[in-house]
Amino acid sequence: MNMSSRSPDRPLERVVHVPLGERAYDILIGPGLIGRAGGEITSRLRGRKAAIITDEHVAPLYLEALMDSLQTDGIEAVSLTLPAGEKTKSLEHLATVTDMVLSARIERNDAVIALGGGVIGDLAGFAAGIVRRGVRFVQIPTTLLAQVDSSVGGKTGVNTRHGKNLLGVFHQPDLVLADTSALDTLSEREFRAGYAEVAKYGLIDKPDFFVWLEKNWKHVFEGGPERIEAIAVSCQAKADVVVEDERETGRRALLNLGHTFGHALEAATDYDSSRLVHGEGVAIGMVLAHQFSARLNLASPDDAQRVAAHLKAAGLPTSMNDIPGELPPTERLLEAITQDKKVKSGKLTFILTRGIGQSFVADDVPSSEVLGFLEEKRPK
Repeated sequence: MNMSSRSPDRPLERVVHVPLGERAYDILIGPGLIGRAGGEITSRLRGRKAAIITDEHVAPLYLEALMDSLQTDGIEAVSLTLPAGEKTKSLEHLATVTDMVLSARIERNDAVIALGGGVIGDLAGFAAGIVRRGVRFVQIPTTLLAQVDSSVGGKTGVNTRHGKNLLGVFHQPDLVLADTSALDTLSEREFRAGYAEVAKYGLIDKPDFFVWLEKNWKHVFEGGPERIEAIAVSCQAKADVVVEDERETGRRALLNLGHTFGHALEAATDYDSSRLVHGEGVAIGMVLAHQFSARLNLASPDDAQRVAAHLKAAGLPTSMNDIPGELPPTERLLEAITQDKKVKSGKLTFILTRGIGQSFVADDVPSSEVLGFLEEKRPK
């Protein structure tokens, strides 16, 4: 496994550096980082004002500690607390956030800080990217999913009635503080959903990491060194891909393993988190991607069974049958897939696999094959 560097002062802490030239930044991973946020930010950014964007679930847990840390280090901060949930990633809430940031007179060297999960990170990052054509941005992800995926790499956005993340910009953060202590307050369901993204990195191109997860996933759930290790390996894996292909013109598309099917299922459930959350959609999507690869004679069905067995053992859904309630007709599912960002010139693009850790980008997948596959897998 490609390991991040260890902090000599704090043995449990890891540092992943994302070398993007003038826009390079560090990802700090370890316990207690929210309480040290002020010092970490002031050592890297010149501005002394910040606008914190958070949600109603996270604010009671961590907002006061973050505000105190910023104040201690001389940063004047204001905060905005939004409703929790995927539906907050909307143009309406983007307008609220940008108005607040402008009202706070945040300048280009000041920071927008995202304190929360992926929804808050995507929304706040989009606002940071468009206010004054770009202000500084700090990610403080409080969910496992956000720590290993959405907080790294600079993809921001909101959802529209046409689909997920169809409006957005690439806007890299200036610092990511992945406080592993925050994961202790997650529900079991939220942690499992984040774990799907951890497993994804093994399935993309790190078969040894997937084997390690098969042996150690219970320790990752319990916390301690294995949890920090898994997050660090995941962040390093994503950072490596982002540096190679920042704007997703080639290799970075591999990070979407499971997401084309997953996003379609999220749209099919109208982003209702009581039925399906993002990581659960990704888990089902990764199983479907391996099953579809087997259907196309690209990989062994045994690989799909192994992926499903591991994700099921970790408590994740692995088929469309696991989604509560009715799903729309197969044609509607295909329609959601064709609206996905991974479509080019109307041709379907999927991340498929030749085996565990052997994912690749497949262009021009016939829609008839996808339709037949979805009809086969859709609950009868």
